[in-house]
Amino acid sequence: MNIKLLPIAFALALWACTKTPEPTTPPKPKTSDAASPAATQRVAEKSDAAHEAGIAWRKGDVDAAFIQARADNKPVFLYWGAVWCPPCNQVKATIFNRQDFIERSRLFVPVYIDGDSPSAQKLGARFKVSGYPTMILFKPDGSEITRLPGEADVEQYMRVLQMGMNGVRPVKDTLSAALDKSGNAAARLSAEDWRMLAYYSWDTDEQQIVAKDKVPSTLANLARSCPADQHDTAARLELKALAAAAGAKGAKARDDKAAEDRVMQVLGDPKFARENFDVIVYSVGEIAGYITLPKSAERARLAATWNSALDLLIADRSLSTADRLAALGAKIELARLDTPKAAPLPSALQNTVRDEVTRADRETTDPYARQSVISAAADVLSQAGLMDESDGLLNAELTRSHSPYYFMLGLAGNAKKRGDKAVALDWEEKAYTAADGPATRLQWGVHYVNALVDLAPQDAARIEKAAQSVIGELDANPDTFYARNGRSLERMGKKL
Repeated sequence: MNIKLLPIAFALALWACTKTPEPTTPPKPKTSDAASPAATQRVAEKSDAAHEAGIAWRKGDVDAAFIQARADNKPVFLYWGAVWCPPCNQVKATIFNRQDFIERSRLFVPVYIDGDSPSAQKLGARFKVSGYPTMILFKPDGSEITRLPGEADVEQYMRVLQMGMNGVRPVKDTLSAALDKSGNAAARLSAEDWRMLAYYSWDTDEQQIVAKDKVPSTLANLARSCPADQHDTAARLELKALAAAAGAKGAKARDDKAAEDRVMQVLGDPKFARENFDVIVYSVGEIAGYITLPKSAERARLAATWNSALDLLIADRSLSTADRLAALGAKIELARLDTPKAAPLPSALQNTVRDEVTRADRETTDPYARQSVISAAADVLSQAGLMDESDGLLNAELTRSHSPYYFMLGLAGNAKKRGDKAVALDWEEKAYTAADGPATRLQWGVHYVNALVDLAPQDAARIEKAAQSVIGELDANPDTFYARNGRSLERMGKKL
């Protein structure tokens, strides 16, 4: 195939997937599902042991699970993930293995959709899920109650799960009531209703309850409308609003003293910081860089307070190892806010990184926890400029990991940062070759092709060979072209 014709091939493939639009709500449950081809079944089987013990996961026949839920009058808990995905493995290692979650799972119908299983991408489009992991709680009739935040503090996650199971009001209805301009509907909301909004997984909403560009203003309105006696809930909503606004297109740094004072106040409360670990750690650069001006005294003061809160989190052994490493990564992000990316970090911080990574590597023995921990550790080393040590950690994990192809992409990324294009592309190719499962191979193949176009645009023969390999593996089944698969092919077509 001439490389100039490849975009046309992808356009045709994408056209095939749009002939039958997905309904916006799940259709009436059917009594059967497609049989599972052996090539994709083995991928799902690899992940069973990770979170099988004690939980009666339903796989494959999703519609039958909803029929069972309706018959038993139980909610449905849907988990969408992938074998290789570090956050998914983190959820397995910190939530699904908890005894209280296992016991609670007997009160709902647990459904597991592996992204590489048959028709998984079509199911992803049906349930409006994209990123791994996504967790959704449904009523027995199939209507969505809420989306659960996998990155949140585990205790808060369990609390929100219980609230969702206890209540019958979908979070979409709760949001409408909270934003009711008359105030009458909002006045009838309980403290738990407001908390459900604060802990809703806005990052995986997929525009189910609010348009993407309206998320920052919606969260800000919720923070202002939250009753005064629910200070912690209002504070979390404001933090989420600031993070969303900072990540919006065109966001620029500003001198927002009011927001800075409120953030300083919540950072000074160790209990609040611990409960809101996800925002404090994963949105540090966005918020700090948004509400203060570069190299200002206000930014320095905010960074000092934020660092103190992060130090407590790094030392908190009740947090998972991956979470503590993420807190360490947040410290690096703060340190780099006003410095060139290539500038070396203070030696004390680099030594802390080395010590924490060594401890994490030594103490983490569970293979599923390691998928998350080693990913976080390698990222922290790379952030700290310790590229050779990051490479060493990733290389050592290739023989231990159940999904080594994920870490090969880390090695490719490190090589790219060094400017070593040839090594980066070699690792990209190795990762694609080793990738397992149809959706995963497609995603890795597209990643490889796009890397070739970016790093070796003159090598038309290699680009064409890689692109033809990706096309050649595509299943002619229309279910192939939904969700993540369709988006991957679209990106590759545009790149070519």
